Amino acid sequence: MTTTTAADHTWFEERFPDLAEAYCVTLVRGLTPAELLRRLAGRAEPALTGTDAVVEAACDLVRASDGRRQLLAMTTVGDSAVGDWTLLIEPNGYTGVTEDRALPASAGTRWVSHFVNINGLDAFLWAEDTVRRLWFEPCFPDERWGTTPDELLDVMRGVGFSFDDDGEADGENDGEPDDPDTGDPGTDLSAPAAFALAQHLTGVALTPELLEGTTFTCGSVEVR
Repeated sequence: MTTTTAADHTWFEERFPDLAEAYCVTLVRGLTPAELLRRLAGRAEPALTGTDAVVEAACDLVRASDGRRQLLAMTTVGDSAVGDWTLLIEPNGYTGVTEDRALPASAGTRWVSHFVNINGLDAFLWAEDTVRRLWFEPCFPDERWGTTPDELLDVMRGVGFSFDDDGEADGENDGEPDDPDTGDPGTDLSAPAAFALAQHLTGVALTPELLEGTTFTCGSVEVR
């Protein structure tokens, strides 16, 4: 049963506007940050506290490396109910949804990642043990790929993704999602809906306090 929706995750853009412009957020089950960094062939970088510092350091690294390296900020999250997961945050990055990296790194585990960039591109990836179970663009969820592209279709509707046939029953479908609180068209909730779908798949609830107060283990990888 879906217990979280897009409306529960609008805080991300409101509280963290610099990160929300362009990011990749990944959750990986059962791997430590050190093991995840090893699987991604990364190198260690100094630890950082809070996502504001992570965003600043990511920009500095891009400049210092002439765009050749991407910062990764990682921490262990979860509890006894859902197990241990590593949260991976990439400001202005996309490693988590890059399949030639993500799928091999998902060996023996579950990998859930979603990405947005400043140009409006986005992606959601769910992988299990090197197999792509689901890939789609959150702004265009009608087109889906993977071995089980329709398994989460009801969940996707429940968390707030907007599909082409939404509103056809009453003859009012202008292609824009409706605001779940007001019913007004035009509000794009695809990014917060991706957070909600990731929570459904992992059981991990991200919070503003986590992003603000965590000291992240950091690393970097080559940009491909």
